[in-house]
Amino acid sequence: MNPIVVVHGGGAGPISKDRKERVHQGMVRAATVGYGILREGGSAVDAVEGAVVALEDDPEFNAGKCAFQLVNNTPHCFLTDQGAAQFAAAMGVPEIPGEKLVTERNKKRLEKEKHEKGAQKTDCQKNLGTVGAVALDCKGNVAYATSTGGIVNKMVGRVGDSPCLGAGGYADNDIGAVSTTGHGESILKVNLARLTLFHIEQGKTVEEAADLSLGYMKSRVKGLGGLIVVSKTGDWVAKWTSTSMPWAAAKDGKLHFGIDPDDTTITDLP
Repeated sequence: MNPIVVVHGGGAGPISKDRKERVHQGMVRAATVGYGILREGGSAVDAVEGAVVALEDDPEFNAGKCAFQLVNNTPHCFLTDQGAAQFAAAMGVPEIPGEKLVTERNKKRLEKEKHEKGAQKTDCQKNLGTVGAVALDCKGNVAYATSTGGIVNKMVGRVGDSPCLGAGGYADNDIGAVSTTGHGESILKVNLARLTLFHIEQGKTVEEAADLSLGYMKSRVKGLGGLIVVSKTGDWVAKWTSTSMPWAAAKDGKLHFGIDPDDTTITDLP
């Protein structure tokens, strides 16, 4: 099985010219990290974790240090609040001070949002850096990781799509893996990641499945977003209905990258 990793930098509005090169470098770096792990025989889980950590550490994405993945040494799928913190500490996960997750750019976004107090935005403008990765390793295992900084000026206690199985992502060795991004409430309402894999189960290609699920979310709940998919057979796609979505994929020694629709660059991996 030829390994593959696909990463995304979140569904977004227009990305300015001065940021595009920095975003490009960050996506390439993350895909290269993940693919390097796979090429050395590492697992799909290690690859998506490595790729997402690279994006979390990049200020252009500011993903918030909250990647979610399944672990094999607990009988539970989903831990929150104090229980999650205790489990993370027991697993040796270092605690990150909250102030280290705050950037000047996002302080300005918060102040602007407080002043505007406008209607709900569904085109991901309030999304603070969701990133994700999917991977297929040489043993045929798939995995996903999705991490987010949340939305601006959210209600206390709000839970978005990223940590929710079937919404922010899903992985099944018999089908494939998906990581999503976009308007969280819309993604939750249609269970976007699992919906995409359902279409693949029904015989659709990865591209058809992505188009169908994103199209349904847009028509049914007027939600915009994007997703990356890898199937158990190694087919992959990056699709979005938002204005843009930075993404990169590494497979067979080639690196694919894009930001805007119909804008794909292919180069050799180092």
